[in-house]
Amino acid sequence: MGHTTVTPTAPATTIQSSVSSTPNLVAATGLAKDCAGCGKRITERFLLKALDIFWHEDCLKCGCCDCRLGEVGSTLYTKANLILCKRDYLRLFGTTGYCAACNKVIPAFEMVMRAKNNVYHLECFACQQCNHR
Repeated sequence: MGHTTVTPTAPATTIQSSVSSTPNLVAATGLAKDCAGCGKRITERFLLKALDIFWHEDCLKCGCCDCRLGEVGSTLYTKANLILCKRDYLRLFGTTGYCAACNKVIPAFEMVMRAKNNVYHLECFACQQCNHR
């Protein structure tokens, strides 16, 4: 992840007993591999490797929402025998917080602004003197 002030309320790196991984395309080296998702032979020129196993690009999906996780450079998360996208991982295992401006709940998957020890909804973050966002 890049450096930015907009971050999830509970980054996956702070949640215990989890693994994050980034899918990679690797050149097929003559050895046929079976897909961990469907069990069928992968015949494409490149193999998608994530979590040290091989997948068809369409077979690597989030266990909750079925979104495709096979995009190179995307991050996937595993916990409790589930493979998850970031949103579902944080929804299931993240912690909620409270906005320092409105005191309403901020779900774990929502993007926020942080200033020192305070966390804000994006729409609540504004200058205290002029209210400029």
